This record gives sequence, C-alpha cells and structure tokens, in this order.
Amino acid sequence: MPRRLSSIAPDWWDYTTLEPDLIAAAAGLTERDLAQLARPGFRVVFYDTLEDFYLAEALEYIEAWRQATPDNPVGICGPIGPTEQLPLVARLVNSLGLQLGAGHFWGMDEWHDGEREVPATHPLSFEKADRELCFDRIRPELRMPDSQLHFPKADTSGYRASWEAGVRCAVMQGGQGDIKHWAFNDPLRRTGLWKDEPPPVAEYRKLATREVELHPVTLMQNARTSGGGNVTMVPSRAITVGPVETWLAEKVSIWHAGAHDNPLGQRLTALMISKGIADSAVPMSLLADHPNVQFNYFRGGLGTCAVEMH
Repeated sequence: MPRRLSSIAPDWWDYTTLEPDLIAAAAGLTERDLAQLARPGFRVVFYDTLEDFYLAEALEYIEAWRQATPDNPVGICGPIGPTEQLPLVARLVNSLGLQLGAGHFWGMDEWHDGEREVPATHPLSFEKADRELCFDRIRPELRMPDSQLHFPKADTSGYRASWEAGVRCAVMQGGQGDIKHWAFNDPLRRTGLWKDEPPPVAEYRKLATREVELHPVTLMQNARTSGGGNVTMVPSRAITVGPVETWLAEKVSIWHAGAHDNPLGQRLTALMISKGIADSAVPMSLLADHPNVQFNYFRGGLGTCAVEMH
C-alpha cells in the first residue's frame, strides 16, 4: 500500500509521510528523554548557553587541525548553517598561533544557478561566507594554502577526488534543516521508481557529491534564515556533499541551536537515530548507521511541542 502523501508538498517525500505514532512519540520527548536516547555510536550533549555551544563547535575545528602533520593531513567538513562558530574559529587560530599548513577544510554545499555553482560574489554564496567569516580573518602566516580549501563545484570531480586523496576527515559538522537534512541531502521527489515508496536506505547511501533539486521547505527556510524571507532570491538547486563522503568522516557532529529546525525536528531525528529507524524521507535518520554521531543541543533552543496559540 502506498505511503501517505506529504502534508507539505504532495509531490515530495518528507517526514510528514511517516507513521503518525512515530511523530507523536517524538513530540512527547522531554529533555531528559533526549539525553537517554544516547547509545554506543550516538552521543547526546547539552549546552546551557549559546556562548558555550558555539565555542564547543569552534573547538572541533581546532581539535581536528591540531592533529594534522605533513605526513598525516587532517581536515574538517563544515556547514554554513549555523555560522556563528566561524569567527570564533579564526580568533582561536590567531590566539593560539596554530599553523594550518597541514590542515584541510571541505565546504559542505553551494548554490547552483541552473548552469553552474554561483560565484563567490553571490550574496548567498557559502564559499563567500566561509572566507569572510573565517578564513580571511586568520593571519596570513597561519593560513592553510588555498588549494587545501575544498568547495563544491558544478563539476564535482575535483571536490570528490579531494576526499580520496589521503586526507583524513576528523569530523563533519552540520546543522539540521526543517526538512531534516544535513548539508542539502533533501528528500527526493515522489516520482518514477520512488512514487509509492521513498528510495531504500541502501540506494540513498550510494549518493555522492552531486547537484540536487531542493525541497520547497528548504527554499523557504533559507529565505527565512538568510534572505529576510525573500524566497525569490533563493536558487532552487544546489551542490551538496553526499552520504558517500559523509561515511568517510570519522565523526558526524550535528548542532541544534534552535534557530534552524523546530522542536519536533530536533526530537524526531534523535529518536530515529537512537532506535535505528533509517528512512530516506527523513535523510538525517540515515545517520543511524554511521558509527560515530553526536547531537549537540542548546537547552534554550530545544523548545516544546505543546500547542501554544499565538
């Protein structure tokens, strides 16, 4: 029997096609319940202040790059959402005098204008944000060579090769979008082979860095968080790091500040990962099969799923 249609976008898969009992169970989780979802391979960490939250996120960069040597280059794959950690990374590198000559960085994703990746001059460019908020603020004598900054392009061959070039990815960071993605690993359209059922997890796991069509919810979210709500300026396509590269990262660290996904979403994916419920309609849930995942929560952003009329 075909699964239910999405409550948001009937031509797409998304979390609203899950069984209502699973969604209700997630909505009922308290902070204490979330903490108890931790298991081997899945860690749940809470932070009392945003200052502590973003400092901890920035320190993952430092801890990764400190491991790097000429014979053992080490990198981190980092998100744009959130961005508040990026200036802190630059300040820490400068204060510590940390030489980044053996360090690497992978950007997670970039917008696609229909022909190619948007240029770094585009107001929404992720490369632009990474450079302006972090890498351009690091003292020149400490910076890694520009060839060790890897940003996704429409021709994905160079970016994909950088993951296979002998550089160890210590950690892949990410936020979680309203559609329950990491990077731009959105659910797929409900069409063709996947009209009645979403792609099997094993099929979704085969996806590498690629050009993607974005779910309508993702377009609205990026307009809200980055464009003042002007969805007309948000490209409908992007280039994103895929599950193939994600499983090359030793650790996947997801940061929930409460500014991107909502209270239900922050609970739903934790529940699914903890219980091993992987479903490609909820891409973040695929991390149930990754050996080292950490969810980081700002307590003040966890919110509640109780009904409140405003």
